[in-house]
Amino acid sequence: MEEQLTAKQMNAEEVQDWLANQIAEQLGTDADEIDIRVPFDSYGLDSVQAMSIANFGKQHLGLNISPLVMWNYPNIESLSQFLAEELAQANLETFEI
Repeated sequence: MEEQLTAKQMNAEEVQDWLANQIAEQLGTDADEIDIRVPFDSYGLDSVQAMSIANFGKQHLGLNISPLVMWNYPNIESLSQFLAEELAQANLETFEI
């Protein structure tokens, strides 16, 4: 639970780093090799890998992330901005209760 609360305070840059690490792990490469502006399909990510990243995101960010969102936001830069906004909204809703 504490990990999710910390994750809800992540900004877009921190989410970018997190995503780059997750994708690098899926591809068996170093995060430094991942360009945040390159489309996900250029890395050859398949639906199983997208699902794995979405599941990991649910566990560690506390967000229900559909694997399809990776195609609506086709690179790390755009997806991380979206996820940071979702985290901020979730954090706001937590404080409104």
